[in-house]
This record gives sequence, C-alpha cells and structure tokens, in this order.
Amino acid sequence: MADIAMIGGRDSVLLAKAAGLDVYFETDGVAAGKLIKRLAKDGVKVIFVTEPVYAAALEVIEKYRAEAYPAIIPVPDNRGASGVALAALKANVEKAIGADILFNEE
Repeated sequence: MADIAMIGGRDSVLLAKAAGLDVYFETDGVAAGKLIKRLAKDGVKVIFVTEPVYAAALEVIEKYRAEAYPAIIPVPDNRGASGVALAALKANVEKAIGADILFNEE
C-alpha cells in the first residue's frame, strides 16, 4: 500500500494510478467514508478525494481534520472544479493565520 491514495470516479482518478498512487473507484459518500477510515487505519498519509466525493463524505472527513494524518485533500474531478476545494483551502488558511489573507473579500 502506498502512502498516497486517491478516491473518486473511475474517469477522475485513473491517471493517478500511472503516477504511482493507490486509486479507489468510489462515488458513494457512505462507502467513501468507510474507505477513508480504512485507509487512515492502514497508515495512508495523504488521501486525495474528488470534490463530489469529498462533499458527500464530509462528516467522516471532519473527524480527521484535527489529526496530522491522513491529510485529506479535495481535488477537482474530470468535470472541473465545483468550489469545494477552494472553500476547504480558504477555511484552512483562516484557521492557520486567523484571517482571510488569500481571498480577502470585503
């Protein structure tokens, strides 16, 4: 098992396999949540999750937010960005810095 995995629809994650990542074809939020728990237990350090799956499995993902590992990172799927990844980045920056320095919207 690799230290980096990717979860999402087949068309969205297949290329990651060529890069040496463990890929998991999953689009159902409940099943993806169970998979994330299993991967975390198995010691996977970084889990890339396509935005639709990330949004559907958010309840499970929230449980790992305060943990060092695994880092669960939303990425756009083959249909493009939906804004979930950008919103997660914004929230993480605000948490780390205490202010919105990247997207300062007044």
